Amino acid sequence: MKKLLFGTIFLALISVFPIKTMAAVDIHIGFPLPPPIPFPAPPQVIVIPETYVYVVPEIDADFFFWNGWWWRLWEGRWYRSYHYNRGWVYYDRVPSFYFDVDPGWRGYYRDRHWHGHPWNYERVPHQRLHQNWKIWRDNRHWERRGTWGVQGYQPRPSPQRQELRRERQHEYQQRPEVQHHQQQRQQQQRQPEVRQPRQQQHRPQVQQPQQQRPQPQGQRPRGESQHPQSQGKPQRGDKEHGK
Repeated sequence: MKKLLFGTIFLALISVFPIKTMAAVDIHIGFPLPPPIPFPAPPQVIVIPETYVYVVPEIDADFFFWNGWWWRLWEGRWYRSYHYNRGWVYYDRVPSFYFDVDPGWRGYYRDRHWHGHPWNYERVPHQRLHQNWKIWRDNRHWERRGTWGVQGYQPRPSPQRQELRRERQHEYQQRPEVQHHQQQRQQQQRQPEVRQPRQQQHRPQVQQPQQQRPQPQGQRPRGESQHPQSQGKPQRGDKEHGK
């Protein structure tokens, strides 16, 4: 008997709770995940000067590590993951670090020069990166260690960096793949949201009047003698009998 009761309760829970959960979530059109990049081994990275953004220089894809996440730009859409080779999820914004990255960094990497200065970049192994990225950021490790490995380089003043960010943002918005993705998102937002089923909508509860049980004839309902209107009044039978 106990097993039958437990099974009935379990089936009721798994059938009711998923429906309520799904009804409360808006369903949108999903975007495809980027194809995997075959890495023969965990990738090594270098840090981009004037940032704490790390890149994998040997591949052509926009592939970054920043703030504890791996980031990937593919077909105008951004994805991120805690792992470099799996677990990608769509990210609906442009990560804030991206406009600090010089778009010509690959050429500077090949020439080992950063804006005319020798660039002795350091290759950072994958495990060392994950163990130290936060400490390096908090302690400003790369500034103290020879300005990111760029000899004789002086970081640009803040107004100049902000102007470069605005220019890069404008150029980014002009990319055909980015504009195409923005159009897809606008079409998605214009679609009606998934409504909750009628039985799941929250409606004000109307308290139903309690039905009174029929009383046998000739028998007074319980509590009637305590009604305020009946207290203190003599009954008709009392007068007739002189009580």
